[in-house]
Amino acid sequence: MLKLELRAGSSRSMAYFSPVLALSLTIFFGALLFLALGKNPLTGLQVLLIDPISSKAAIAELLLKTTPLVLCALGLSVCYRANVWNIGAEGQLIAGGLAAGSTILLFDTASPVLSGGFVLVLATIAGVIGGALWASITALLRDRFHANEILVSLMLTYIAQLMLMYAVSGPLKDPHGMNFPQSKVFSSDFVLPHLLHGSRLHIGFVVMLVATALMTVFIYRSFAGYRLTVGGLAPLAARYAGFSSRKALWLSLLISGGFAGMAGAFEVAGPIGQVLPSISPGYGFAAIIVAFVGRLNPVGSIFGGLILSLFYLGGEMAQSRLGLPSAITGLFQGMLLFLLLACDTLINYRLRWKK
Repeated sequence: MLKLELRAGSSRSMAYFSPVLALSLTIFFGALLFLALGKNPLTGLQVLLIDPISSKAAIAELLLKTTPLVLCALGLSVCYRANVWNIGAEGQLIAGGLAAGSTILLFDTASPVLSGGFVLVLATIAGVIGGALWASITALLRDRFHANEILVSLMLTYIAQLMLMYAVSGPLKDPHGMNFPQSKVFSSDFVLPHLLHGSRLHIGFVVMLVATALMTVFIYRSFAGYRLTVGGLAPLAARYAGFSSRKALWLSLLISGGFAGMAGAFEVAGPIGQVLPSISPGYGFAAIIVAFVGRLNPVGSIFGGLILSLFYLGGEMAQSRLGLPSAITGLFQGMLLFLLLACDTLINYRLRWKK
């Protein structure tokens, strides 16, 4: 019989091999899924995994989608390391995008007072503040009333979506938009500059790389990051050492909300170029998978972000070329998360054949 046997200690090599094994199993079960749907498995996997990176323009689009995923995952990694289970990055992204879009519309007039670059900086700051403030509601309710942060942050996501719908149907609605619930399109001066000619990849990708480096230093080389990690791994030891759990709660949620708000600002001021009823296709939720695929490591989040971006683009191509439903993207994301959690069991356990 095949049995799970407890290891003497956690396997460090398995901790890094687990995401690779989970991805391999996802591809294998994905091939079986294509076969069950009556599609050629090789053709399906090619459309899902190869075609999205088959050209320079396709790679640029992949990196574009990676940017908001990694930014959200950076903040979520901090929360999860501190044992604060923030599930509302999607709502914080929406709040940040709404704040950034409102800031741009405030200055995007016929005779602009400020330069476009300065307004974009203000919009990014507004997005960070908007996301952090939205996350602070969760921190406040958890701190003062011991509310469950999972439920609170998740419910706030739907409130943020309703606020966005109200804004584009009322105060931010384009008076010349033929009654569609959307703001006016931003002027070219108030859109993030592109990195590659002919692509939508913008300067936010560079900001994401810098943020990844800074968060790596924060988590592994700063005392504040050390306190958050200790508080998550050993709460009693952290309390004995005098580390404040309240500070850890507030700091982790504000960082997470700020990064998600920045992602929303980059989406509004980048590929979207206006405020729409839907800013994100679910980046905040997908970033949870990104964070765990990356082992709650900032650099690992880039690896996870590339995989999830590939699923987004491949899922869109599978819809148009193979006639598959839009749920194919979420299905592959869900399989990856489920198999990752299953493979993580092998970090503390090993498989043994026994008679």
